[in-house]
Amino acid sequence: MTHIAHGLAPRRAGRLRPGRSRARLAIIGIGAWLALVPPLWAAGPAGVQDLSAIRSAAREENPGAQLLLGLGYLEGRYGLHRDPSRAVYWLRRAARDGQPYAQLKLGELYAKGIGVPADPSHAVYWWRRSARAGNAQAQLRLGEALLAGRGTTRDPQAAARWLARAARQGNAVAQYQLGKMYHEGYGVPQDAARSTDWLSRAAAQGQSDAVKLLHLMEEAGQESALTFQQSAEVLERRARAGDARAQYELGLRYESGVWDVPRDPALAVHWLRAAARNGNRHAMAALAHIYDRGLLGITPDPQRAAYWRRKAAAPH
Repeated sequence: MTHIAHGLAPRRAGRLRPGRSRARLAIIGIGAWLALVPPLWAAGPAGVQDLSAIRSAAREENPGAQLLLGLGYLEGRYGLHRDPSRAVYWLRRAARDGQPYAQLKLGELYAKGIGVPADPSHAVYWWRRSARAGNAQAQLRLGEALLAGRGTTRDPQAAARWLARAARQGNAVAQYQLGKMYHEGYGVPQDAARSTDWLSRAAAQGQSDAVKLLHLMEEAGQESALTFQQSAEVLERRARAGDARAQYELGLRYESGVWDVPRDPALAVHWLRAAARNGNRHAMAALAHIYDRGLLGITPDPQRAAYWRRKAAAPH
């Protein structure tokens, strides 16, 4: 989850005037809402009518309120006129205080030259701070910058590491980029199984570039996971009939909750295990990752992770 509401707790203790107390409570409530639905902030949190409450908390050095005010000026929300320079002012204050989403947005403004002179190196600085705090979008941005050598020295190996972090959090673009790197052997060892695994995960989320690359790989005679194009009903029927490829794709859909399939960690693990037992090496690699990281409700198990990693790497 994007860390958009980090730092919303008031900093200063002591007695407050009633108006100021209400302002702080309002900001805490706004922050809780944003923590649950960070990508939808632009729709405007329900009940946010008192801009003075946001301003009051922002002036008291509340990073969450500073973030809200900065986003408000950036997009013209809360009745504010769009003002990129004021957006930078408030986002910078929040970013300097460690707010990861503010760091991400400030990096984007420096990259595009909005509200500040364009400065790719400064963009990378803020993306790196946000990425280290766990923001998947910042990890993607940092990986892309390292891959292209924008604002920093080109470093494909470091790019792969940051893209992998974002990909593990479910970022479809990072999954595509990482799959492409494994396909080409750029920054990482060439690995057809890992390439297809990451590209399939991205394609399962509708990432169009991943879909196109998988098509090209199939046309070139390479194994690919194109069953994601089928309906959930057809896919499940094939999976129940023992089709390992369909079992693998169905497991990926349940893992992400996409394409007419609800997210269901238990069913995701069930179908990935079925596919792996039927010899699908991509499912084996996926299980190794799941057991290694303790994903989908699975307790981390290094021995099982190693087992499935060996199985995936063994000649088929």
